[in-house]
Amino acid sequence: MSRSKGDIAETKACEFLNSSGFKILEQNFYAKKLGEIDIIASKENVYHFIEVKSAEDYEIAVNNITNSKLSKLKRSVDYYLQIKKLNVNFCIDAIIVIDNEIEFLENITF
Repeated sequence: MSRSKGDIAETKACEFLNSSGFKILEQNFYAKKLGEIDIIASKENVYHFIEVKSAEDYEIAVNNITNSKLSKLKRSVDYYLQIKKLNVNFCIDAIIVIDNEIEFLENITF
C-alpha cells in the first residue's frame, strides 16, 4: 500500500474513533528500532494502541497483521509506556479500512 493510501486509511480511522468517543492522543509514534504505532487513543481510562490496515479486501488486510507485526507493536507499546512513565490499562487494537467500510477489532492478541 502506498503511503498516501495509508494516510487516507489512518484519517478515516481517526474520524471513526472520534465519532466513537475516543480521544486521539498521538499518531505515527515511532519507537526507535522497534516500529511505529499508527494511532494512540484513549477512552474510559484505557489506552488503545491501534494498528491500521487497508487493502482491497478484508482477508488481505487482516492477514497483514502477522505475529511478527504484533510482536513489534507490543515492544513499541512497552517502549511508549516506559518513556511516558505511564502505568495505565491498555489494549492493542486494529482498524481495518476497506473503501468506506471500517471494522474495529478490539484487544487483538497473538
